[in-house]
Amino acid sequence: MFWLNLKRIFKSGFVNFWRNGVVSLSALLVMIVTLTIISFVLFGGALLDHTLNELKDRVDVNVNIATNVIEDEAFALQKQIENLPEVDFVEYISADKALELYRERHEDDEKILAALEELNDNPLGAVLNIKAKEPSQYESIQLFLEQNYPEGEIGSVVENVNYARKKEAIDSLNSIIDASEQFGVLLTVIFVILSVIITLNTIRLAMYISRDEIRVMNLVGADHSYITGPFIVTGSMYGVVSAIFVLTALYPITFYVGPKIAPIFFDLNIFSYYIGNFGQFFLIMFAAGILIGAISSFFAINRYLKKNRK
Repeated sequence: MFWLNLKRIFKSGFVNFWRNGVVSLSALLVMIVTLTIISFVLFGGALLDHTLNELKDRVDVNVNIATNVIEDEAFALQKQIENLPEVDFVEYISADKALELYRERHEDDEKILAALEELNDNPLGAVLNIKAKEPSQYESIQLFLEQNYPEGEIGSVVENVNYARKKEAIDSLNSIIDASEQFGVLLTVIFVILSVIITLNTIRLAMYISRDEIRVMNLVGADHSYITGPFIVTGSMYGVVSAIFVLTALYPITFYVGPKIAPIFFDLNIFSYYIGNFGQFFLIMFAAGILIGAISSFFAINRYLKKNRK
């Protein structure tokens, strides 16, 4: 009996889907817009995460070693900094390499190059390029250096640290990371709630069309699940069809847009990202579509039945 009722519920749900053509089309359009927005949030999150990670990789703090310091002392300082829990890695740049990089940065400035040629000795010392695990941790690294290696003092290993010049950029990056994470969560929640409300009201139209059938089933004492089941199946079908449409449409859209916006987001091609994460998109689109459709239908039919019992 159970399987027979289940079969009838699914059959009625499919019939409702095809019979209520205009209402089904309206619900599908709303659901397609909702799932498209969810997919854009996913793409936006991926682009933002990739961009922020690239920016994180480009943020560092340089410790300039005094020119009179021998390499062993510089290596000892490097080892100490590497042992800090906040530090990801420390790159040692020798004085000769630092001078070579300085020449490359100023290859178009003839005055600076001429001044370097007149000097008998290398005016630059070695450099320790420090990468923290998180941008927010540079301040504690700076505090360690200030307490143990005061810059510029006589006999100090450290000549200067460029943290102060980069502090504003690091603080801005931290603010962007925090704000983007909060905004992404808030945006997703808002759109899911709006989609449930809109879909719920759209499905209520289907119930209004089927009001006579619902009334008859109530009168003959039909089981509650037998009345609500077909509408939940219909709502789930809205989600399935919408998910298929959105997943199909995303292929040509990302194929066209991906290469055009990749240079803006540090070469992340959203088409490649979509293909590489298609399984994830498939599960999210289908799960979101079915849940939104089923939940909206469940609340709509229950609200309708309670209203008509009064």
